[in-house]
Amino acid sequence: MDEELRSVTERLRAESGGTEAYERLVATGDQGELAAVLTEPGQPLWARELAAFRLGLAGDRRAFESLVLLLNHRDPPRCASAAYALARLGDPRTARAAAALATNELRVAYALHPVRLLVELRAPESVPALITTLRRRLRPHDPYRRVALACVEGLGALGDARAAPVLNEALAHPVLAEAAVRALARIPKRR
Repeated sequence: MDEELRSVTERLRAESGGTEAYERLVATGDQGELAAVLTEPGQPLWARELAAFRLGLAGDRRAFESLVLLLNHRDPPRCASAAYALARLGDPRTARAAAALATNELRVAYALHPVRLLVELRAPESVPALITTLRRRLRPHDPYRRVALACVEGLGALGDARAAPVLNEALAHPVLAEAAVRALARIPKRR
């Protein structure tokens, strides 16, 4: 069993109380049954998450909307599982949705997993979204240093020269300086 799938199923088993409904959703191979959980009224959050996660891993695009909502959830484990499933879903809308979440200033407290997902996707939207998000985090007394650090590290991993100016700005921030030096070292020098 995939390690992330094991982790999600254990967390949701505890959340559901190990009910018969939970055991049915874990065991079913019927993607239609899983998709129905996403649209049936009154389904608990754990059931929707489990169904969306399993559908995402299976490449079933019916999970997309639910996974995007979970990617922007206040509970970090839900965000992490949604990011993992979205990265494997193969839906072309994923990068655009992750970029929109990462750059949404009203939801910046929940931007960490969208930022990490953008790095993993390596999509055309990734570098511009990370630059925008990081630039906003460089304001004095910004409380979202984990998001800023994820952007710096992600921009280094992506190695795109467009990130050099904002990474140079990040050098002035003690919390980000070391990571910015490493990120800048990964960007190819222009000749």
